[in-house]
Amino acid sequence: MTTTFPDISISTERLVLRPYDDMDIPAHTEMMNDELTVAWTSAPHPYTTAHAEDWVRRIAPAERTGGHGIALAVTEFLTQRLVGTVHLRQTDWRARSTEIAYVTAPWARGEGYATESVLAVARWLFREQRFERLELRTAAGNTASQQVAQKIGCISEGVLRNAWIARAQTEDGGWTEIRTDLIVWSLLPEDFEGTTDHFADAGYPSYNDWN
Repeated sequence: MTTTFPDISISTERLVLRPYDDMDIPAHTEMMNDELTVAWTSAPHPYTTAHAEDWVRRIAPAERTGGHGIALAVTEFLTQRLVGTVHLRQTDWRARSTEIAYVTAPWARGEGYATESVLAVARWLFREQRFERLELRTAAGNTASQQVAQKIGCISEGVLRNAWIARAQTEDGGWTEIRTDLIVWSLLPEDFEGTTDHFADAGYPSYNDWN
């Protein structure tokens, strides 16, 4: 039984999702220090160049080679600029199930890139990798992430109460940790098939570029 994802790039009309490389380090560092990224992820803060180097050179590649999932840099096709990241994790190869997480850079928000990239990964996951379940978990206050889940056709399955530690900015500009609920969403192949036609005219279909 296959227990690792292939070393792959996934393309749409506007985006290329590919493995990270060293040229992504400065933009990745900046993206991970953005206020919304700090608030809703568990990434270190402040996020240093050393953190980004460790992510690009060790952690992200090990996600794939270790069978845990795959981490892809999301870049604009025309400019090659980093606009986000998509990360499959907690992969269960027997159940053909995995969890997806995503971050969009502040300079790329409002363009639909998160929806487009997640949809492309879902299509590849279901059609090429024969997976049966994609799961998302969004913090209760993270409405932008919830909108992505809704747009790609995910079904809300329930709430994990008090299951996540988010961050909130204090009056002095610092950060404090707060507990929050997690909303669990899922997407199955049959849910996804009803979504693809809706996005077909928006440039979201993907094709595979095997390395």
